Amino acid sequence: MANINTAGVDPTKMGVGRAIAVLTSGGDAQGMNAAVRATVRVGLYTGAKVFFVHEGYQGLVDGGNHIRPATWESVSMMLQLGGTVIGSARCKDFQTREGRLKAAYNLVKLGVTNLCVIGGDGSLTGANIFRTEWSDLLKDLISKGKIINEEAKASSHLNIVGMVGSIDNDFCGTDMTIGTDSALHRIIEVVDSITTTAQRSQIYAIDQILAMILSVFCYFVLAFIPKLLWEDTTRNAGSRLNVIIVAEGAINKDGKPITCDQLKDLVTKKLGFDTRATILGHVQRGGTPSAFDRVLGSRMGVEAVMALLEATPETPACVVSLSGNQAVRLPLMECVQVTKDVTVAMTEGRFDDAIKLRGRSFENNWNTYKLLAHVRPPETKSNINVAILNVGAPCAGMNAAVRAAVRIGLIQGHNMLAIHDGFEGLAEEKPITWNTVGDWTGKGGSELGTKRVLPGKYMEEISLNIAKYNIHALVIIGGFEAFSGALEMVQGRGKYEELCVPMVIIPATVSNNVPGSDFSIGADTALNTITTTCDRIKQSAAGTKRRVFIIETMGGYCGYLATMAGFSAGADAAYIYEEKFGIRDLERNVEHLVEKMKTTVKRGLILRNENCNSNYTTDFIFNLYSEEGKGVFDCRKNVLGHMQQGGTPTPFDRNFATKMGAKAVLWLTEKLKECYRHRRIFANTPDSACVLGMRKRGLVLQPLAELKEQTDFEHRIPKNQWWLKLRPVMKILAKYKISLDTSEHALMEHVISKKPPVHMTLTK
Repeated sequence: MANINTAGVDPTKMGVGRAIAVLTSGGDAQGMNAAVRATVRVGLYTGAKVFFVHEGYQGLVDGGNHIRPATWESVSMMLQLGGTVIGSARCKDFQTREGRLKAAYNLVKLGVTNLCVIGGDGSLTGANIFRTEWSDLLKDLISKGKIINEEAKASSHLNIVGMVGSIDNDFCGTDMTIGTDSALHRIIEVVDSITTTAQRSQIYAIDQILAMILSVFCYFVLAFIPKLLWEDTTRNAGSRLNVIIVAEGAINKDGKPITCDQLKDLVTKKLGFDTRATILGHVQRGGTPSAFDRVLGSRMGVEAVMALLEATPETPACVVSLSGNQAVRLPLMECVQVTKDVTVAMTEGRFDDAIKLRGRSFENNWNTYKLLAHVRPPETKSNINVAILNVGAPCAGMNAAVRAAVRIGLIQGHNMLAIHDGFEGLAEEKPITWNTVGDWTGKGGSELGTKRVLPGKYMEEISLNIAKYNIHALVIIGGFEAFSGALEMVQGRGKYEELCVPMVIIPATVSNNVPGSDFSIGADTALNTITTTCDRIKQSAAGTKRRVFIIETMGGYCGYLATMAGFSAGADAAYIYEEKFGIRDLERNVEHLVEKMKTTVKRGLILRNENCNSNYTTDFIFNLYSEEGKGVFDCRKNVLGHMQQGGTPTPFDRNFATKMGAKAVLWLTEKLKECYRHRRIFANTPDSACVLGMRKRGLVLQPLAELKEQTDFEHRIPKNQWWLKLRPVMKILAKYKISLDTSEHALMEHVISKKPPVHMTLTK
């Protein structure tokens, strides 16, 4: 994420004398309100005037009461609301020059020269046309006597920045659009429910959806992605689980539409199975936004304001996008052009080109799905035995990672062995099959069983069993114990030659405290649990007023959950171990809440990481707030406990775990080839034992030896954590008067478009 401004410039003065208007356009998407809220509050923080444009471009054309000043309080309680509070409308008027002339007049009269548009490619294209015509529109307004030269001079240039809000995730240049994750939540809930019925009754269920990446982490036999048809009409051997998902725009190889009814008839008549069809429709747009979409919308909103205030007349209109875990700025029209190229490629039947144009993230999702969805037993076996174990506390998504690893391993021709109960269970491993893990994606916890016990005292027994069962590689899925245990295994290689096998650690823990990865499997599910609880607690305070809630989260010494939950729930403070605090800080937070109670927002939310301070316990903070708030507000406390570890995994955790499990085994397969010497596997180099993690823009493998130096073992956390940079923004959004480190910049990048080859037909 970009920092707030250029070095040496007071961030609270950047926007003085400037005005920003924000609008939402096109179909609504969950998370738009988070983006609007962040745009308004960061804009006000910089000293700029900020305006809401109600009802999208129609409001921009109509002006008047449709364009209103935004205040800090006017965006309160927006985070948990679906859709868009400021409204969105299709606008034919804006598609005409006369309509855009009216819109320009309305903006000039208000002194607005910075426009933030949240919508799809059509909305963003319209914004760019508006910007391109701006100078000519001003000339027309002067010639018609609508504005004077001084007004035109003051508004001589219009800056445009876009954020992509769409549940379809169909915009090139960003890995995820605002709203996609929330829509996947709705779809997964329905598919999980339907799956239960289909599994019990051996019924084929056919769902029509809007989503594009769902296929990676659900459990269906067939999937039809728009413009792509995967043809396979065989039931998985021995599987009672049969769900077909078809996207609403799907066509077959001949370009003809595929419908739910057609598929239902096909399965019923040709396979003889009882089949049901369900169309999900607009339920996918409904509900509260997920934690991911709230954080994404907020991060994009902050970046959008900075892009507007840093723009010059030479800067092209840009769109703020997500690449891996990094916010980037891309030229708007380059993204729009590549998006159009995808449509052209699909229309011409060049499906492979269309997938490549969609970008690396989409292509990886598609390829992973193709590998995992269908049984393709290899002609020859590799004679490699790969063992999989779970270590540490259970978390949602572990089973999805195991499933992906097992199936990829079987596709590679390996024998996959299941180790139960962590390092203690190495003597109990047994083969694990394709169908054993068939429905594991949606199951929470750990089907293999998991323990926190480290391997140190069992090293001799472990080495004997690795030799006894001829284990050639290990996949270790778990939290900090998995990391520490693998380090002990590596250190034991000098004494026990049997431990010289490649091993890969997949971070899986709600605490998100494993070195080498921005995210751990399970953290997103826990974060959504906390966020949902905070929503309900805040809602309970809406009627009573003047109430402050203090909530304790899990995480050990890692403050990720407390910080990100504070970000997504709109907390007033989040106390964590990594950011030291004292009694004066607590007093300042109380004073902040006292002032807040004087506004129309008469409630407060405080989060505390369980191990943030041994003296300032949850009870101590509760008592302090209760005493200091007497007569102004009262307090309630809530310790969430182990509910944060339970539940079915979120779409993010299913997708992330699936890709991690697949990548881990593919890497091991290559590493085993490197380590094969004299008819046996021998791996003792540092790069033969790695952590697989998400770092900034992609999945990377880092040797344990390197990560050891980056780890605080006493407190079981990495020494450097990316999310700490978000904490100042969280405080700004809570209206704290703080300054920020402004030494870094986000530079404008370009979309790398792999132009598909031109297909030519030779004629006589």
